[in-house]
Amino acid sequence: MAGKTIEIIKTKRKVPEALRQRHKEYLGLRKKIREALADGEATIPQISQKTGIPADQVVFLVMTLRKYDEIVAGDMDDMDEYYYYKLSEK
Repeated sequence: MAGKTIEIIKTKRKVPEALRQRHKEYLGLRKKIREALADGEATIPQISQKTGIPADQVVFLVMTLRKYDEIVAGDMDDMDEYYYYKLSEK
C-alpha cells in the first residue's frame, strides 16, 4: 500500500525547474573539481584557478566532497596555509 501512495504523490508533485537547474549546476561544479584533481594534488586556490570557480565556492564544494569521501586531505603546503586535496582511492 505504501508503494502505491508514493507513486500517487510523485505524479501530483513536480520538482520546480529552477531547482532542477540549480542541482544540475551544482553537480557540474563538483565534476569540475574532481577533474581538476585528476592531475594530482591541489590546494583550494589552485583548484579555484584551474576551474575558474570562486574560492569561497571551492571551499564549500571541497568540504562536501570530503564529507562523502570523494576526496581526501593530504599534507599542508610549505607556508602551512592550505591543505593539498586529492581524489580518494575508493
